[in-house]
Amino acid sequence: MTAPITVDESTFESEVLNAEKPVLVDFWAPWCGPCRLVSPVVEAIGHHGSPELKAEFLPKLVSGAWAGTMNLTEPQAGSDLAAIRTRAERDGDHYRITGQKIFITYGDHELTDNIVHFVLARLPDAPAGSRGISLFLIPKFLVGADGALGARNDVRCHSVEHKLGIHGSPTCTMVYGDHGGAIGFIVGEENRGLACMFTMMNNARLAVGLQGVAIAERATQQALGFARERKQGRASGAADGGSSPIIAHADVRRMLLTMRALTKAARAICYATAAATDRAHRAADPAARQAAGERASLLTPVAKAFSTDIGIEVASLGVQVHGGMGYVEETGAAQHLRDARIASIYEGTNGIQAIDLVTRKLPLSGGAAVKSYLGDLRRTVAAVKAVNDPALGATGIRLGEAVESLERATAWMLGRLDHAAETALAGATPYLRLFANAAGGCALAEEALAAIRLRDGGADAEACVAIARFFAENLAVQAPGLERTVTDGADSVLLADPAHSRAFA
Repeated sequence: MTAPITVDESTFESEVLNAEKPVLVDFWAPWCGPCRLVSPVVEAIGHHGSPELKAEFLPKLVSGAWAGTMNLTEPQAGSDLAAIRTRAERDGDHYRITGQKIFITYGDHELTDNIVHFVLARLPDAPAGSRGISLFLIPKFLVGADGALGARNDVRCHSVEHKLGIHGSPTCTMVYGDHGGAIGFIVGEENRGLACMFTMMNNARLAVGLQGVAIAERATQQALGFARERKQGRASGAADGGSSPIIAHADVRRMLLTMRALTKAARAICYATAAATDRAHRAADPAARQAAGERASLLTPVAKAFSTDIGIEVASLGVQVHGGMGYVEETGAAQHLRDARIASIYEGTNGIQAIDLVTRKLPLSGGAAVKSYLGDLRRTVAAVKAVNDPALGATGIRLGEAVESLERATAWMLGRLDHAAETALAGATPYLRLFANAAGGCALAEEALAAIRLRDGGADAEACVAIARFFAENLAVQAPGLERTVTDGADSVLLADPAHSRAFA
């Protein structure tokens, strides 16, 4: 195991625990499986935990000595967290929690000295539905007044789940309260657990988006290496009569360029989301912080959904590039596809991300947040057209068409949220893809413009221009079709009533 990062705890206490406002911690625990959720847990405690919880748990979590988990899902409560049954009973200065959670990543292990579980549960007198959910911190081992670990808490791993992929990151079923209830401590206010949880969730959603990017990048690298070495057939214009590397064939180049372009676009969207999140915490001007916070909120569902969707698509293309070799385990190409498949499901399925984008993020500040972003995209398009560099081909024209489609679809969505919400929901997923196509294409164009300004003639600069042009001319051109799906396709979805339509027979 990687040695934990060490942090001077006296400095931590003075700069974090005693801060007047919640502080976004600027250092990360090791990026290993059991530490994956440490950053969201740290942020949730920093924003919503009591001074006592901060003093007791944050130093060990930040140092990497302790790990963290999120315990949300139950057998009957997946996306619908209002259906959770895990119970919490008040018991003096703490609570007793009983219930079951499933799909808990690294729910138990011996890689760290302690594990801090964040658990959603319901109090006996809680309001019905999602308004009655509270968030609790439950340590695997109780912590004494002197900071020493004490007795094992009433929590255990019941079973490990057998999954399609990511076998290096086990998930399990957790049981709380075999012997009277696990001791837990409230985070935030009673019945306000979902608000606290979303502090963790938004952080985790961006991390999952980057997981999609990472798998896509690895699949792309492997496919490129294979395509340079594997020889099949004779490419058009080949100098000799022997077999050519498959990268010389136009269709293979198309697949590889698609893999690279989608991966780079998704990465750029994730980085833009992260930058907006940083500005929301760090900008000196309150108005700038608010604008950055709205930008981060707008982009987070796009970063999560688009990046994980393309992780699957790129990994699948990687298998195709390998041909029959990709379908056998020896090459490893199939593993990328299996590993990528879960990312579009957890931390809120991508359909939920699309609904969040359309119903909660587009209306921010009366639609001003999305209009501001559309203005940025238009300025990028104008800059590309102004350069008029032959190497960019039709990039400016195609991106302009994509942004125009996004503007029209956005206006259509905003116009229907109040009186025809079902039609908006029916088109939410294609709308998110349209949004990502325009956003990703403009982000790649910005990279290309920077490369042109540098004019260093290097391979990296040439690649930026080539990938931006490929995305604009081969992927962004899907935007008008996606716009029509959003604005004209709702009836075909809504009229297919599951109770009567033969479409579901």
